[in-house]
Formats: sequence, C-alpha cells, structure tokens
Amino acid sequence: MNSDIRKYTALFVAQRLEMGEKEWFFQPRFTFTAAKGASMAFPRSAADQKTSGKPDKADGEITCCTPECTNAEAVSAQKTLEELREAVIKCLRCSLGDSRKHFVFGSGNPHAHIMFIGEAPGAEEDLQGLPFVGRAGQLLTRMIESIKLRREDVYITNVLKCRPPGNRDPLPAEIEKCEPILIRQIEIIRPRIICALGRISGQTLLRSSATLGALRGKVHDYHGVKLVVTYHPAALLRNPQWKRPTWEDLKFLRREYDGMEIS
Repeated sequence: MNSDIRKYTALFVAQRLEMGEKEWFFQPRFTFTAAKGASMAFPRSAADQKTSGKPDKADGEITCCTPECTNAEAVSAQKTLEELREAVIKCLRCSLGDSRKHFVFGSGNPHAHIMFIGEAPGAEEDLQGLPFVGRAGQLLTRMIESIKLRREDVYITNVLKCRPPGNRDPLPAEIEKCEPILIRQIEIIRPRIICALGRISGQTLLRSSATLGALRGKVHDYHGVKLVVTYHPAALLRNPQWKRPTWEDLKFLRREYDGMEIS
C-alpha cells in the first residue's frame, strides 16, 4: 500500500469513526471494520463484488474524499466555486457518498444576485449530477421565468449534495457534514437575496424549527443577506393548490430583490 493510499485510508477511517460508524466498504476488495477503536482489513468475497452494483476499480484504487473537504476551515479556504467543487466532489463524510451516482454541487451564474436553495438531489439529479433537472426542476425554471428572470441568471443548489435513499428527508447528521460546502458557496457567490425552497432548506439556513407557514411571507436575515422562504417545487407537483401562494412569494422575492412589481 503506497503512502497516498495509506493517507486516504486513514482519513476515511477517521471520518467514519467520528460519525460513530463501525463498518465501511471499499470497492473492489476490502471491508474495513472497527473493533475497539482499531481497524483491520480483509478481502471481500467474489459474491459481494458481483452484487455490489458498482463497477470494479483497479487493485489498490481507493475512492475517498480529498483532505480539503474534511472540515469547515479547509472548505472555507477555497476561493472559487470550481476550486470548491474540485475539493469536495469525492466527499464521503456521510454514508450518502456510498450510495450516490453523482455529487450534485450546483449550477448557474457564479456571480448570481439570487440563489435558490433546495433540500437535496432527487433521482434525476443524482443521475445527471445537476440540481433541479427532473419534473420539479422544470417547474422551478418556469417559476424563475415567471418573475422575468432566466435560469442562467441565478444559482441553484441544495443543502445536501447527495441523494438520500428514497428521497427521504435529510438527517441532521447529514446536514451537519454537508452544510460547510453550502456556506462556502454562499460566501463565494455573495448573492443579494436567497430563496429557500421548502421547510428543510429554510429551517437549516435560519437555524429555526418554525413551520413553513411561519417562515413564509417575510424577509429574514442570513448573515447580512436577505432570505425568503417558499414551497419546494416538488411539493407543488403534489399539491397544486399551493401554486397561488408560491406565486405571491415569488413576486415578493422579486420586489425585495430590485423593487420590480410583477402583476
């Protein structure tokens, strides 16, 4: 095992122990199991390799996160969105890294004045590696256009960068591990206003347990940046009756952004 592999193996194990996990899987050959604070390795069976659902890699190749994504201080050192993306794209700080197909960093104008932040990628986003590209994403595009903006004018991302299984709600531990990336995205872009899409996004950014109804319809302060909260596009697909109040939220967003009144 060369020095780079030893370094990344130690980094991976330290991260997983920090999260209280006891067993980890590397493709294609090894399972690492912690026993009383120690770690050991043994070959995976041929059956395990065949049923893993992931392509084999060359012997000795370990996919692990880079040192830059291991803590908030290192993440905050990245100066551009591209640098940040390269630093964190292999992140495995929570178990979602094992099940994802793609890390969904974000997309749009790196100098955008408006950011839209959802909760987590869905199935289509996980396949394509881009945020809001499924049915909810198509609706978000129409929402943006309804207030006289283009999708390429804004920046779109999520609180989590990997898809939770079954599109379940993000877990607090997952948010804790992923949020430093989102915070640095906001710091680099420096938007004038943020639109939090859905309860989880709003609660996470505002450190609030308030209901979505209580968060909507007002301007919040996010470290000096205006922030408004509205329904997630996926919720609108399930509940069309919420489209009217969302339209009011969007007009409110545009008015707070630059004073434009949308009729």
